[in-house]
Amino acid sequence: MEGQATAAAFRIHQLLLAEYGDHPWHPRDPVATLVSTMISQNTSDVNRDIAFARLCERFPTWEAVRDAPPAELVEALRPAGLAPTKAPRIQHALRHITATQGSITLDFLKDMALEEARAWLLSIPGVGPKTAAIVLLFALGKPAFPVDTHIHRVTRRLGLIPERTDREKAHTLLEQIVPPEAYYAFHLNLIAHGRAVCLARVPQCGKCVLKEECAYYLRAVSQPRQDSLERLP
Repeated sequence: MEGQATAAAFRIHQLLLAEYGDHPWHPRDPVATLVSTMISQNTSDVNRDIAFARLCERFPTWEAVRDAPPAELVEALRPAGLAPTKAPRIQHALRHITATQGSITLDFLKDMALEEARAWLLSIPGVGPKTAAIVLLFALGKPAFPVDTHIHRVTRRLGLIPERTDREKAHTLLEQIVPPEAYYAFHLNLIAHGRAVCLARVPQCGKCVLKEECAYYLRAVSQPRQDSLERLP
């Protein structure tokens, strides 16, 4: 079954590349990526970016963010929502990095094996599998596959992972079936497809380039036919 899922993932990846294009990877600052991802929880990309820009304007260094009066950091993060929760989590993460490394840097993760680096990130309170995977993939170029709301929904509809798979398990399953060299573009294109076509409430199946690969669509088109056959005399 894993071989079939891998083949399906490859076909879907090719279709998404044709529809949305490729996305060459470029390195990012891992600390900035960590903080930005923590800000992004339960908010839109637009509000995340506004809050992150406000944070950088008010606090010129990560040390300043770490040591800021909590109320000032909450105010900077307010556009992203849940600021009273996010601000102390971010400061705690920066203090954790300082305590273990002597300074605020995650560059040392570049030299770690994937699972060692993943475990280190997950040891930070408030950092879960998605946040860790984003830092590993986007900032460090390591083969981790982040799963957000869109990717979780789209891959379950496609049948790449079982319908009842939770998001944490989805990280493991998708890393097993998606070619590591495709993680970056596949991740971005699945999100684009989830936003543009495979919508949460009313998926636009009629214009979906993946419908012939999609378990959800194939059930939707076959069930009416079956119902009509059962009504025949």
